[in-house]
Amino acid sequence: MSPELDAFFRIGQRIELGRHTFSAEEIIAYAREFDPQDFHTDEALAADSLFGGLCASGWHTCAMWMRYNYAELERVIGTLWQGDGPQPEFGPSPGFKDLRWLKPIHAGDSITFTRTAVSYRALASKPGWLMLLLKAEAFNERQEPVMEMENSVLVAVRG
Repeated sequence: MSPELDAFFRIGQRIELGRHTFSAEEIIAYAREFDPQDFHTDEALAADSLFGGLCASGWHTCAMWMRYNYAELERVIGTLWQGDGPQPEFGPSPGFKDLRWLKPIHAGDSITFTRTAVSYRALASKPGWLMLLLKAEAFNERQEPVMEMENSVLVAVRG
């Protein structure tokens, strides 16, 4: 739509959000509260599971992606807008699709989280708002994809 918005959203650029090492203690604590399946909570039982060892919940992976995504946004948001008028404001997400957990994340794995802004469009039903489409990804230390999804976020463009 505009060069200013393309630059602000960094359309087409894969942005590294950060790297996180999942510890056994963290995996178990998260899973006990939110996803208490044996392969997330019990190392001995997990060893005999399909995954061959303790592994992080996929929801834990998504939550960590969001943590790193938000931290990156907070870090750079004030430096990206070069357009006229007020800076666009990120709003809520109406959802995601095509979420896939491609490989298990085991205790000790270091995961790199990324985000790529794919496209955006004006919303006829909500004047002054855009829908931004993101590709969220996570990679293990061997650069193998472990998680991916398409995520949408509403963005207010005022002025």
